[in-house]
Amino acid sequence: MATFDERAGDWDTPEHIERSRAIAALILSTVRPARSTRVLELGAGTGLLGLSLLPHVAEVVLTDASSGMLEVADAKIATGAYPGARTLRFAIAEDAVPEERFDLVVSMMALHHVPDTAAAVATMASLVVRGGQIALVDLEAEDGSFHSDSSGPVLHGFERDELRRELEVAGFRDVTFHPAREVMREDRAYPLFLVTATRG
Repeated sequence: MATFDERAGDWDTPEHIERSRAIAALILSTVRPARSTRVLELGAGTGLLGLSLLPHVAEVVLTDASSGMLEVADAKIATGAYPGARTLRFAIAEDAVPEERFDLVVSMMALHHVPDTAAAVATMASLVVRGGQIALVDLEAEDGSFHSDSSGPVLHGFERDELRRELEVAGFRDVTFHPAREVMREDRAYPLFLVTATRG
């Protein structure tokens, strides 16, 4: 399977664009960020989700472990069409946590690529101001067929009760799951959820 760096140039397919816009709309209607909200996106890829949120918030910082993905995002930002957006290379499982803190941390289909979920959500807690929120979209638990061709470490989605427990241990409260949408792959539908929570 091609790496994310190798896939970056072809990532912005109509399917990915439409999904990102729909997820952005769901996050906006659920979290209702203020115009002053500072947003960090984890696993932002080429910025499709974060840049869709940008017109409704003050700032979006797009982070990803893939330099290739961020190069594509940087090219979009360089056009001048996205004031308030910038990128930061950051691998949540490997790098030191940035010193900045944010009002909202979001991700879409990123968390299942991090083997240690508990450590990942603890890092998210350290990135969010007290009273700030997270909004994460990812796979419901599945049988491993979604990433059957993956060469890297992936989780087979998430059991809601287990993820809820890990979020609460990390200091989040008001953990709430919302149905998101489905991803079609080889004529099979894989359901997604949106989980929101507030840092206590």
